[in-house]
Amino acid sequence: MDGALRWYTAPMFDAAQFIRTLAIWAIPVLFAITVHEVAHGWVAWKRGDPTAMLMGRLTLNPIKHIDPFGTILLPGILLLFHSPFLFGYAKPVPVNFGGLKAPKRDMVFVAIAGPIANLLMAFFWTLVLWLGGHLPGVLAYIGEPMQLMGEAGIMINVILIIFNLIPIPPLDGGRVAVGLLPASASIALSRVEPYGFIILIVLLFTGVLWSVLGPLFLLMRNFFLTIGGL
Repeated sequence: MDGALRWYTAPMFDAAQFIRTLAIWAIPVLFAITVHEVAHGWVAWKRGDPTAMLMGRLTLNPIKHIDPFGTILLPGILLLFHSPFLFGYAKPVPVNFGGLKAPKRDMVFVAIAGPIANLLMAFFWTLVLWLGGHLPGVLAYIGEPMQLMGEAGIMINVILIIFNLIPIPPLDGGRVAVGLLPASASIALSRVEPYGFIILIVLLFTGVLWSVLGPLFLLMRNFFLTIGGL
């Protein structure tokens, strides 16, 4: 029975540490989810659907993309409770798949644009991380904040890449699968969409999601951190 039962003492709230962590993560998170959504809308526009463009969503102004829960409350709660991972999302850009030039094929391009944007941003934050560790002495005082922000940027973008490529609609990976599968399988998978987030929540809270995706996340994160000099 040794160690089987222990009293749990909740950690005291450290306001200064919370503000410091928020300052480090705010820009990477907002940048990651904003560019992700803009990428979807931009590719949709280029493939024939101007909906996002006409609604003013093809902008890097994060205010246009903020979802009160997914962009502010959820990441804030995870930070507050010292979650081992951080996650957030923006308001999805509106896409009229019927307006695309070749709806089934172009849906794949629109969907994959978001994870590709996150991949490019992971390389960007890797550069920030590397530069933070190689600044000349006179600028060394900003080196540590750059490294911390670079590491945060890598982590949030890797999380978004892996999470969004899960082949369950309405995630990007699900839409890619719907666009690539034969008609019968595509229709069957598309019917999962109303229950997609329920399935993901169950997988998340049962630990199945992390047990499957955790090793891939660590592999990708360590790849970018190594390039960045950590």
